[in-house]
Amino acid sequence: MADCIFCKIAKNEIPCYKVYEDKEFLAFLDINPRNPGHTLVIPKKHYRWVWDVPNIDFYYKVVGKIANTIKKALKTDFVVSLVIGEEVPHAHVWLVPRFKNDGHGNSINISNIKQIPKEEMEKIAKKIKNLL
Repeated sequence: MADCIFCKIAKNEIPCYKVYEDKEFLAFLDINPRNPGHTLVIPKKHYRWVWDVPNIDFYYKVVGKIANTIKKALKTDFVVSLVIGEEVPHAHVWLVPRFKNDGHGNSINISNIKQIPKEEMEKIAKKIKNLL
């Protein structure tokens, strides 16, 4: 899709804080993070919905690998995953690390966007990427 922001990111037309890439999937930090390390995992090819991805089993293996790496890199007990799909019409899975000071134990507040400086985003992406 010509106007899809995630397709443009996958084609390197728009920069991102990349943490993972293979021939089919890409993972990068969300620029509107709900917590430090909030990562989006997308197929490089455009599919509207996660359940439209033909190799969804491999997609979720990649999602699991990245979630466990985020957990280790950011020293947290858990990472929540969400599939909402309304804000960007391209299949994507949110991986949001949870921390004790973020309402940990309650449902995540998806309207609570954090402002994280560019330098910190780069450090977080590097931590995750280096452990993959």
